[in-house]
Amino acid sequence: MMGGMEASRADMTEMSKTTETTETTEMSEMTETIAAVATPPGTGALAVIRVSGPGAREVLAACTRGRRPEPRRATLLRVRDAQDRVIDEVVATFFAAPASFTGEDVVELSCHGGLLVTKRVLERLFACGARPAEPGEFSRRAFENGRMDLTQAEAVMDIISAGSDLALRAAQNQLQGAICRRVEAAVNVLTDVAAHTVAFIDFPDEDIEPAALSELLRRLELADAMLAELLATADEGRVLREGIRTAIVGAPNVGKSSLLNCLLGYERAIVSDTAGTTRDTIEESLRLGGLCLHLIDTAGLHESGDALEQAGMERSKAAGASADLLIEVVDASQAPVPLPPELQSLHGARHLLLLNKCDLPMHPLQEKRGGIRFSCRSGEGRAELEAALQALFLHESGESDSFAAINSRHRYALVQAREALARAKEALRAGESPEFVDVDLQEALEALGAITGKTDTEDILSRVFATFCLGK
Repeated sequence: MMGGMEASRADMTEMSKTTETTETTEMSEMTETIAAVATPPGTGALAVIRVSGPGAREVLAACTRGRRPEPRRATLLRVRDAQDRVIDEVVATFFAAPASFTGEDVVELSCHGGLLVTKRVLERLFACGARPAEPGEFSRRAFENGRMDLTQAEAVMDIISAGSDLALRAAQNQLQGAICRRVEAAVNVLTDVAAHTVAFIDFPDEDIEPAALSELLRRLELADAMLAELLATADEGRVLREGIRTAIVGAPNVGKSSLLNCLLGYERAIVSDTAGTTRDTIEESLRLGGLCLHLIDTAGLHESGDALEQAGMERSKAAGASADLLIEVVDASQAPVPLPPELQSLHGARHLLLLNKCDLPMHPLQEKRGGIRFSCRSGEGRAELEAALQALFLHESGESDSFAAINSRHRYALVQAREALARAKEALRAGESPEFVDVDLQEALEALGAITGKTDTEDILSRVFATFCLGK
């Protein structure tokens, strides 16, 4: 027994040493001064080099003959090498802690944008006391220093990679704390319920009155509704960040390739009256209605004995099966043609019917069909197509100033939180011990804390910031 206790104490001591070592390493990294080029590699007029850390100003002074610029004043300086030769003329701006991006002393250097000159300036900064920054290290320091939460840090990369106006607006709102505020609202409700639950645990002689139980359940339902509303933006988030995979399908000669060319604004696909001209899928991307579409022009679906046409149609079916959206193109000047079984089987929840060639007299039977009247020749119907896309893919919150959509990491945490909430509600209704309810509530709060980074989530932080580009 004593031997077991001694072993347990040894294990505890070892764990304590490991924790202390980890904390010491993290503190050491935070006291180091880091530097990296913050603009993309290549030749340009200017490049920006960012330096952050307690020694940022001293590093700059060491390579500029002791010059220390005043905070927030752009200063023209010359960066010199160890032999006092000029490497480049730079415009330096110093941001004193904590009023900087990272919350530390930060220097930003605007130098000439050549590969060699930026490399030489950066090497000189390293020689004067800075070390190379890891990908995402500047943003991670901003997070560690309380300048932003984890959702805001992720928004930085969303802004950089935004491929459409709506994606940029959502990322900007996320950077302003739109997701954090909605998560915190649910956290506040759950924290209040958890406080009442702990009170019941601490005072077991006090009975839970039915009215009090009903109120706790009402609050849990309120928090669950908040999370469900936020979870509903997951699909929007995927669409905004990745774009909409859109298959243009239909029978031969209805204008599928013409539609692709019309939307792109140039002749990308060959257009011909000969059936079977398009035998392979053609893919292009564009912005339409504030959204990014990955368009796939497909071969016309019809009966054919030609082996090449059949191969093209098989690719059309595969493209349709994996698409987020099907745009079915029909020739509105001709009588409706029954859809082949292959096309019918591709119809999903998101499907738009395009009545093409509306610049020609419309067939009487086509007049009765619901769809977007479009002309690839004149561009008529483009505005209606954009409006239909937004109606299909954007939640009502997309019209508000707080529009922001969650990513896959947020979605996973929200699902976990809602599952824990469901267990807590069931435990309350069943009259189970408050201890069980409290465990479920703590699990829900921990899952929500992982979204904003307010729990011990080192693995999550490492994964998030590892995706950042160098210089951010």
